[in-house]
Amino acid sequence: MNAITPMSRAGWDALDRPLSIAVLAMGGQGGGVLTDWIVAAAEHAGWVAQSTSVPGVAQRTGATIYYVEMLPPRDGRHPVLSLMPTPGDVDVVAAAEFMEAGRAMLRGLVTPDRTTLIASTHRSLAVSEKEKPGDGVAPSEPVFEASDFAARRAIQFDMQKLAEDNGSVISAVMFGALAGAGVLPFARETFEAAIRAGGKGVEPSLRAFAAGFDRASRRAEPAPAAAAEPSQPPVPTSVGAPPLDRLLARIHGEFPEIVRPMLFAGVKRLVDYQDVAYAGEYLDRMRAMLALDQRCGGEASSYALTNAAAKYLAVAMAYDDVIRVADLKTRASRFARVDKEIGRRPDQLVYLTEFMHPRMEEVVGAMPAGLGLWLERQPRLFRLLDRLVNRGRRVKTAHIGWFVSLNLVAALRPVRRRLLRHMREWEHIEAWLALATRVAGQDYPLAVEVLACRRLVKGYSDTHARGQSKFDRVVSAAPGLIGKPDSAGWLRRLRAAALADEEGDALAGALKTLEHAFDP
Repeated sequence: MNAITPMSRAGWDALDRPLSIAVLAMGGQGGGVLTDWIVAAAEHAGWVAQSTSVPGVAQRTGATIYYVEMLPPRDGRHPVLSLMPTPGDVDVVAAAEFMEAGRAMLRGLVTPDRTTLIASTHRSLAVSEKEKPGDGVAPSEPVFEASDFAARRAIQFDMQKLAEDNGSVISAVMFGALAGAGVLPFARETFEAAIRAGGKGVEPSLRAFAAGFDRASRRAEPAPAAAAEPSQPPVPTSVGAPPLDRLLARIHGEFPEIVRPMLFAGVKRLVDYQDVAYAGEYLDRMRAMLALDQRCGGEASSYALTNAAAKYLAVAMAYDDVIRVADLKTRASRFARVDKEIGRRPDQLVYLTEFMHPRMEEVVGAMPAGLGLWLERQPRLFRLLDRLVNRGRRVKTAHIGWFVSLNLVAALRPVRRRLLRHMREWEHIEAWLALATRVAGQDYPLAVEVLACRRLVKGYSDTHARGQSKFDRVVSAAPGLIGKPDSAGWLRRLRAAALADEEGDALAGALKTLEHAFDP
């Protein structure tokens, strides 16, 4: 990356073209405020400046493009300035989110002979990334690589974190980075005067501005390496609570060291989800799975079967039901986390609104198994009750009525194992484990993949129903794959196809491909 020497006022006076800045920001990131500050700084320096904006699409499918052109006055004449950025003619591109920097490059707004790119490396995921059932997050590395040659100079760091650390918003850090980059022929005091003139949140904004200025003034740093897989923490031998210590003693005494971290994670999850006895049932199941693994020679494969079972059985046993949802929505730790994320001050009140859409299936699932089964056998009554409950609700958990209602639902946790939903989940878990057990004796790698398919079942309500349907379709192919070439790879590809889209079109295509793959 090449260094840029700031152009003096005299240098710009000698040019006939304006200085152009494009700011790409999403709602809530202060793109409009940043634009106003840029214009104010230019006018404070005696320049003529003009700003326009083109709104992006809502729900994070596109950022708003703010465009500023500025030019020193010529012999008292007011210049004619453009309303939109032109590819190849932008001096500075400032992106408040990293993928927006990539989109600016694709649009041709960033050029190697002219453009300074200022971008925050944090991510705010787009709808297209969130909607995929699997990991749809676009990698950041290609944007880092492209910026090395697409821009004349690239200033890239996590501006969102710097803003949070200084109690401000990202626009103030971006303004500081713009000033620190030295691409505008204005003194630092001119930028700070623009912030003071705004009159709101001046001190936090100035702190964030200073942090951004200092960070942008430093030597360029290499792009961060891809994050390594997090390592599992060591398993303690005691936590000071006798019931929990007994579970830890079982982990250390009954299982090989290589599987203990995953078992510890599973036990923590299930104690939080239900109770110590439930976590003990999990270890009982895992003891049987370890015995199967040893009979199949799993030690040579680092007990891959036991590790997969330890992870996915804990996930399956901690299924999302109305009790779990109500519990999580009313936890004090959740309210504390929200207060921290939004920066709530002691003199402010925060009200949360939860959007819920229960179906009669969830209501019946929270009933005792016998009553729920009887109600399901009354179709007319079931449909009538569904008309009453199957509608969207805005639940204000900060109001005493809704908070108490959800707390009462969460209080059903001690009787969860007698409810219809639990009975159904265990029937599904038993069938899944039985299939993995049957396959393990004939095709060990395929059995590991059968266990891993449980990641398809997730979420709540309609999401859970769709995931379970995909799971059933994928694992139904496992018996026919036993002993086939690359059997585990085929099941892994089916799982990846199931995670590719919500509708299941990719999975349907993959299943058709599989049908013809082993035709004689």
